[in-house]
Amino acid sequence: MTPLTQVFSTFLYFSIIMIPKQAISQENKIIPNTIKEEALTALSYYPELKDTNIVFKFKDKIKKSTMQAQPTWGSFLKRKKNREYIILISREIQIDNEAFTINDIPSNVITGWLGHELGHVMDYRDRNNFGMLIFGFKYLFSKRHIKEVERTADTIAIAHGMGDYILETKNFILDHANISEHYKNRIRSFYMSPEEVMELINDEKLEEAATAE
Repeated sequence: MTPLTQVFSTFLYFSIIMIPKQAISQENKIIPNTIKEEALTALSYYPELKDTNIVFKFKDKIKKSTMQAQPTWGSFLKRKKNREYIILISREIQIDNEAFTINDIPSNVITGWLGHELGHVMDYRDRNNFGMLIFGFKYLFSKRHIKEVERTADTIAIAHGMGDYILETKNFILDHANISEHYKNRIRSFYMSPEEVMELINDEKLEEAATAE
């Protein structure tokens, strides 16, 4: 499969959305009941997404990822302000030889993961359709771009007040005894460290305090 075909096939796949049988519709959001509380909590930190159509959907396996946020294929026929998104969630999270189901993961960690994905959605909202295609190509081939994108999503989530959730999610992975150092090193390479998250949280608090004076 050529890179161009791979990108277009990926976007086409995301456009074929089957609504889960056990899901709720929260205005223009479709959320499986098993993550209803966590998804609504994460969404509450992003008032800008109130009018954005987002589907949260479980998938049996997501290659090299736990969750993925993408625009739907049909969105490329619309203006970026009317774009629709899908957040895929791996039904079973396989990290090396350790497997987790959604029920094995603390609620705050799930909220943090979803908050990170919503940070991606916020990032996508500012990109035009051509920019999104270029974005997809670069994500496939550039580790530097992956690092930039993932750190941007973390930064957006923290700026929206989700720093404690993001920190808890990172600590869940980095402090887990049964997760290998190889996987942890990948997380350290592409995502913000807990120390960087704490620094940003403190910066946000100082900025809020200064604004309140």
